[in-house]
Amino acid sequence: MSGGARLAALTPDWGVPAVVRAAFTLRAGGVRTGPHQSLNVAAHVGDAPEAVAENRRRIGAGLGLPGEPAWLEQVHGIDVIELGGPQAAPRSAHAADGVMTRRAGQVCVIQVADCLPVLLAARDGSAVAAAHAGWRGLAAGILEATVGRLGVDAGSLVAWLGPAIGVRHFEVGAEVRAAFLAHDPGADTAFSPNRRGRWQCDLVALARRRLHALGVREISGGEWCTYSDPERFFSYRRERQCGRMAALVWLT
Repeated sequence: MSGGARLAALTPDWGVPAVVRAAFTLRAGGVRTGPHQSLNVAAHVGDAPEAVAENRRRIGAGLGLPGEPAWLEQVHGIDVIELGGPQAAPRSAHAADGVMTRRAGQVCVIQVADCLPVLLAARDGSAVAAAHAGWRGLAAGILEATVGRLGVDAGSLVAWLGPAIGVRHFEVGAEVRAAFLAHDPGADTAFSPNRRGRWQCDLVALARRRLHALGVREISGGEWCTYSDPERFFSYRRERQCGRMAALVWLT
């Protein structure tokens, strides 16, 4: 973990070139109290707009971002936008759950508070991407869509899995398990039955299976549980009303 008094963040250790920069913000170092305490980056969770703006400013300054991140309207879908390219989406059209760029100075960002953030980078530093992989998006194919939009051979990609709700705390119904097994019967290994007749779901294991199936072999991260660590992480399932953290990746 790295960060000073005003900003705390995880810095992925994923063996990418120096031109690739990435970070995952923690909940400390912001300006709010109460359910959004304190470094909430989301404008859609009932926080004061001026507090969100200040928190985003602190992230930009603390991480040395080259510009304002492209804040998405995340909808648990599989749309992926490109920043800064010839077929780039206009900055006003950010309803998507994946974002990528090949251009330096464009900051990709995903907001999470239990869903799994997945960062991707070409091993040669030519492109980066971020994907919002909650169970709905993961089952629908957000990772497949993001890798496809990158246009880089999957074997040349490096992936980092950020903090997400852990299997011990992520209880789901049979319909969630069925959605994954319909695509991949082997995904059964990521679900464990519990005493309530429901299932404990391992989001990280499911993401790793999807990435491996695509041909991505270099995968790191995934060891943090947002639910069980309230000091560092927001968790929607733990708190219901809460802020969001940011997973960011960009090229210098």
